[in-house]
Amino acid sequence: MSTRPSWLNADGTGVPTGMDKVKVLGKFAASTIFNRTLGRLTGAGISTDSRIVRARAKWSGRSDKTDWRVRLEVPSGPLQKFFDFDNNPILQPLASSQGIFWPLTPTMTIQHSSNYNAMDQVHSNFPHQAYQNSQVDSINIIGEFPVQNSEDAKHWVATVHFLRTVTKMFFGSEEGIDGLKGNPPPILHMFGYGDHMYHKVPVVVNTFNLELRQGIDYISTKQTNTPYRQLNGPDAGEYLAAQDAESQTWAPTLSNISVLITPIYSRDSIKNFSMKKFVNGELNGKSNEVGFI
Repeated sequence: MSTRPSWLNADGTGVPTGMDKVKVLGKFAASTIFNRTLGRLTGAGISTDSRIVRARAKWSGRSDKTDWRVRLEVPSGPLQKFFDFDNNPILQPLASSQGIFWPLTPTMTIQHSSNYNAMDQVHSNFPHQAYQNSQVDSINIIGEFPVQNSEDAKHWVATVHFLRTVTKMFFGSEEGIDGLKGNPPPILHMFGYGDHMYHKVPVVVNTFNLELRQGIDYISTKQTNTPYRQLNGPDAGEYLAAQDAESQTWAPTLSNISVLITPIYSRDSIKNFSMKKFVNGELNGKSNEVGFI
C-alpha cells in the first residue's frame, strides 16, 4: 500500500520542501531525460517499449517521405537496369534503397568556398580581390556499420561491393554494358537530412575507406539465394546443394566506412540555375532535375 507524502494534502495540493523537494525534482529530471531519449530513438527508427530500450540499428528501408538518413542512390534509367538490384544476388539487399545508406548518423564534413585572386597594386597597402568562382568542395562521410545477424551481414557485404563497383569505369566486353561501355564511374544521387539539406544531389565517389578493426567478432553469411549450382556444364546433370554452393563471407560486427564524394553538375544543369530560385529554396531537387547545394 502506498503512503501519501507528508507535504501532500488530502485534495492533492501542496509544495514539497527540504529533502522532499530534492527527491521530487530528481524524479522529474530523470523522467524528462528518459522521455527525451525515447523520442530521439523513436525518431531515428530504433525500436523501444515502455519498460526497456532495445537499441538496434535499423537496416530496413523507410518510406521516401520519412527517410532522412544519409544515402547514395543509383538514378533511375540505364544505371538501375545495369545494377539490377532485384536479380543480382550480391546486391539484392540494397534493392529497397537502390543504393547504400548509413544506418547510424555519420560524421560529415562539408565546405563551401568562394575563390578570389589577389591583384597586386603599385603603391597600395591592400591588394584588390578579383572574384574567380564558387564551389562546393568534396564531402567526407564517415560512419559506423553495426552488424548484429546474418541479414545485417548480407547488407554489409552488398554495401562494400557497391562501393567497389561505383569507383570503376564501364570497361570490358561482357554482355550488359554495351550501352555504357567506355563511360566513367557512375554519377549517384545523394540524399540526407530532409528536403532542404541534401536531396537528389549529383555526386561521384572519389574514394572509400573500409576500416576492419582488430578484436572485433565476425558474423558469417551466404549472399546468394540460388537453390542449386550446376557443376559440369549444362548437360552434365551434376548439381550441388545450395548449402555447399553458396559463397561464404564474414562481416565484422562493427566497422567504419568513410566515403569521399564530390558534387558534379553538367553544363545543361548549370544552365537551369537561378540565384533567385536558389535563395527561395526552389532548386533543392524536389521540382527540378537535380538538387543544387
